[in-house]
Amino acid sequence: MYTPTQLQEIIENAIDKIEYPAHPARLYEPIRYIMSLGGKRIRPALVLMAADLFGTSIEKAIPAALAIETFHNFTLIHDDIMDNAPLRRGQQSVHEKWGVNNAILSGDVMMVESNKHLSMLDSSVLKDALDTFNTTAQGVCEGQQLDMEFEEREQVGISEYINMIRLKTAVLLGGAMKLGAQVAGASPEEAATLYEFGENIGIAFQLQDDILDVYGDPEKFGKQVGGDIIANKKTLLLLKLKELAEPADLLEMRAQSTNTDFTDKIANMTNLYNKYDIRALASVEMRNYSDKAFEALSALAVPEERKGELLLLSNQLMNREH
Repeated sequence: MYTPTQLQEIIENAIDKIEYPAHPARLYEPIRYIMSLGGKRIRPALVLMAADLFGTSIEKAIPAALAIETFHNFTLIHDDIMDNAPLRRGQQSVHEKWGVNNAILSGDVMMVESNKHLSMLDSSVLKDALDTFNTTAQGVCEGQQLDMEFEEREQVGISEYINMIRLKTAVLLGGAMKLGAQVAGASPEEAATLYEFGENIGIAFQLQDDILDVYGDPEKFGKQVGGDIIANKKTLLLLKLKELAEPADLLEMRAQSTNTDFTDKIANMTNLYNKYDIRALASVEMRNYSDKAFEALSALAVPEERKGELLLLSNQLMNREH
């Protein structure tokens, strides 16, 4: 079994060996740039971990891992354009460095590059892998669209929100696990069980993100605390508060949505969350999904010792405060 750190090193080495064409330089330089910015490489690591669960050489799964990581970084380029984000992982975002038109086109080519990586898989698993990858990629785009639409809507239901984060964030984790299982020759049932694990841990991870945005330690969380409050994002916490708040507090929420003193806004909204014990309610929802994930992994009929590193990584993901 490989540790997450070992897998990250294997993935970095594989990324370093990718040869992109030299010309046109402005098309391929942004791809090299975004792929070299690092990150935790969680999604490709999950592909390799899933293959490793079934005792398959992880070398066979590297093309699928590179496909998933290339696709993920493609979505980051386009997300940054849509969000007008100046930075990505502490560095200039691609559209800031090369311009929006270049960034769009480089992102488009990354989708092609993802399919080129997949085409290197063994022909016996290629069709199933393509089906999984395409379903996953389409789901992520659907989730991004819903997220944008929610920004313009006054009312969003909690079930709608959960479905949006399932598509935008969680299906990519589920798809990564399922791809790894398929490359390893797992049965459709085993691949589906791993997908269920990945999707549920992905939803739990995003719900934890919502909680940490308000209550996290900035140094441990690695992000600005209160960013979602400043942006009036319809997170689980905000939707729960809207559901429970008394009329006077609903008026206060509306007033805070236009408050430009961000320190004051964060403090006032946090007070409202505390008043209705929103953190505890959101934590229950988060644990429901993490429990579903671990139940799926527990049901997978592979030796328990082979699950050790995946359990370790999952627990690290779900304990980012510690």
